[in-house]
Amino acid sequence: MSDLSAADTGTHTEPGEPGASGSGSDRTLWGDVRYELVRNPVFWFSAVLVVVIMLMAFFPQLFASTSPNASGACQLQNARVTPTWDKPFGYTAAGCDMWSSLVYGTGKSVIVAILVTIGIVIIGVISGTAAGWYGGFTDTVISRITDVFFGLPFILGALVFLAIFPVRNIYTISAVLIVFGWTSITRVMRGSVISTKQRDYVDAARALGAGDLFIIRKHILANSIAPVIVLATISLGSVIGAEATLTFLGVGYQRPTVSWGLLVNEGQTLALAGFPHLLVYPCAFIVITVLAFILLGDVLRDALDPRTR
Repeated sequence: MSDLSAADTGTHTEPGEPGASGSGSDRTLWGDVRYELVRNPVFWFSAVLVVVIMLMAFFPQLFASTSPNASGACQLQNARVTPTWDKPFGYTAAGCDMWSSLVYGTGKSVIVAILVTIGIVIIGVISGTAAGWYGGFTDTVISRITDVFFGLPFILGALVFLAIFPVRNIYTISAVLIVFGWTSITRVMRGSVISTKQRDYVDAARALGAGDLFIIRKHILANSIAPVIVLATISLGSVIGAEATLTFLGVGYQRPTVSWGLLVNEGQTLALAGFPHLLVYPCAFIVITVLAFILLGDVLRDALDPRTR
């Protein structure tokens, strides 16, 4: 087994493949990805947005001094007050500072997105790897189960299941979204594993006596995970949009929780009554956040797939 070090460990590159450099420099696949990312201004733009969003989610006190749920933070006389020079975001329908509500609402959406993405990646990678590597009966069973879940409408299915729960919080919302969201990553991982297991370095590892788990851990995952990383990054934005949609429809977060979806729900009926800021600002935060993750995913896709350049 000591000869296994001679086999490819997931960073092997050949001319014309990812990681090969036309200038003659010896870069690995991930070195090539880093090289492409740092030269791309869209990457820096989206990365900065994502970093700011994450800071808002986990350290909201850096951006807003008072939580909307703090005692005395919301005053009824301030309800629906439109933006002014000293308060450019105005106040919510409940008299809370709109900026503080948006900042503290970031965490609820982002935490759900992170939990859901981790869950669907774990399920998708395990099931997709098993289907792609073992094939046969295992592939048939996993593929048919995937097809069944693909046939269930994502938002409608989540809407029905969440309506069953009397209390809807981070964990129940995340669990339902995971149940309906793992299928895409499973299919992508399955196809990537089927392609990777036909490579010469996998045959070499088998010839040297490596077992299935060793090959999967050292070779298959290392060379098949790139499309999953891209899809997971894009999924972060998609989950944020899905959570806001479900909350807007009344089956997501509930008061006194502060959430972008709740702000949109409260502002929809008042926007045309002379208070557009109640709808515009929450929608803008959702759109910018989703766009940031989608842009980051697109940049990662281009860097990981040289054929798109």
